[in-house]
Amino acid sequence: MAPQRRPSWSPFFNAECAVAAHSRPTLGIRVAALARSVASLRIIGDGVVPEEISSLLGAEPTKAHRKGELILASGRTTKIGIWRLEAAPTEPENLDAQVAEILGKLTQNLDIWKSLSAGFRVNVFCGLFMNESNEGVELSPATLLALGERGIHLDLDIYAWRADV
Repeated sequence: MAPQRRPSWSPFFNAECAVAAHSRPTLGIRVAALARSVASLRIIGDGVVPEEISSLLGAEPTKAHRKGELILASGRTTKIGIWRLEAAPTEPENLDAQVAEILGKLTQNLDIWKSLSAGFRVNVFCGLFMNESNEGVELSPATLLALGERGIHLDLDIYAWRADV
């Protein structure tokens, strides 16, 4: 098999990134996977009552507070209520597993999710961390369907590695 040549349309593509140690198949091409990811489900709004959210979802949050609550560690008062459940960080990135971990702990009742997403901002916040100039992420149709059925938005924050920092 002949070595892969750099296409003229992509100055960043090279054989090394095509066969990176943390790679994933995408349409027959190997693309470097993101180095690390963190993910958490967040339910945000002025009317968040953490005990009620926990009762509806059937699980306790990693962190939660009501609007106006004093956070002792920082001495500040919260401006909005939040209920948050974190997944374990993954290296390399595995958002499918992180979303499955989170949703697997919670109710499967879509009526409850519909009610929550109608009254609050509901999202899965993902922090995606790159080690190279071109890394990617892919979510399965099953993960996208599970989020969509529950009215959960996907919020991606991407942190790029920089050699000059």
